[in-house]
Amino acid sequence: MQSFIKFNNTFFLIFIFFFISVYVHSQDLSNSCNSPLTLTSPLPFATSSLHCASVWSSEKYVLRYAQESSNVWNFILSTPNPNAFVGIGFSPNGNMIGSTAIVGWANADGTTVINKYFLRGQTPSLVELQPSNQGLKIGNSSAILESNQLYLAFQLIDTNPSTRLIYSVGPTGRIPTGPDYRLTQHRTMISTVLNYATGQFQTQSSPQASLKRSHGILNMLGWGILMPIGIMVARYMRRWDPLWFYSHAIIQSIAFSLGIIGVICGLVLENRLDISVNKHKTLGIIILIFGTLQVMAVLLRPDKASKIRKYWNWYHHNAGRVVIVLAAVNVFYGIHLANGGTNWNTGFAVVLVILFVISLILELRRCLKK
Repeated sequence: MQSFIKFNNTFFLIFIFFFISVYVHSQDLSNSCNSPLTLTSPLPFATSSLHCASVWSSEKYVLRYAQESSNVWNFILSTPNPNAFVGIGFSPNGNMIGSTAIVGWANADGTTVINKYFLRGQTPSLVELQPSNQGLKIGNSSAILESNQLYLAFQLIDTNPSTRLIYSVGPTGRIPTGPDYRLTQHRTMISTVLNYATGQFQTQSSPQASLKRSHGILNMLGWGILMPIGIMVARYMRRWDPLWFYSHAIIQSIAFSLGIIGVICGLVLENRLDISVNKHKTLGIIILIFGTLQVMAVLLRPDKASKIRKYWNWYHHNAGRVVIVLAAVNVFYGIHLANGGTNWNTGFAVVLVILFVISLILELRRCLKK
């Protein structure tokens, strides 16, 4: 009897798992090029003979389009409702600046909004709401929320629409509100080149994205990780003299070099993107100044027998502590500005916790020996 009950329970669980798998798979297929577009809500144009491309797999963006006449193109961008704004932009050169974007979202009450914006710059204040009869001409348009799928349907009045398309998604839970419907900084974006005839597309790597990544990694590794390790070596490896000194000097030199390159990348990035990150930039400059003073202090280090050596030690040690604290704060702030997400925050936090635990253990051993 017990075996029969266990069998029934197992069978029931397998059935439930199978049912959930089929349901999830059907939900995925409902927003893919493998299934027809079936909407109960009316669209502003006919949807026959649409080309289809899964243009952004990580965000499940699907673009359907067709040329209705010589100067009218129909577009439908669909994605699972991200509880954020969804955007598609037509760019003259593949960059955000100078693009015209169609952006839509679903409000908490289920109502939807679709607007056209001109992207005059990178900051939200330079992303301007634009009437449909100005700039790139947009015809009939509507945003539809159905079965938790968001559809942006619109007509583009253009003989040869740009093949360079950009896609973006906003931060979760931050829905634009009227009357100006100001957009916040997007959570992430990609740039693609689409062949309208074949439906084939290529994702374009952005030089700014690579530069942003280099800026973040170099500063995180240099100021945020290697600097604390160098300080730990100087404090807890004194018994291995002069190995501790040379190890400390080499590690800090590498950290300082990486930090300088990271700061330069940040300044170049700021100039290219034409953005304002004054707090982040100010903290970075302060860290760089303290780091440079530390290097100069090493070159001007007084002899051990000198009366002012204790004051030099006090300055050198405390300035180093200030650098690593400010660096940690600025790295987290930089991750926030870059919309790096929880993975970067968690990764850097884990490294800091590991270094803190090691320092705590070594500090306790040092105190016990005294």
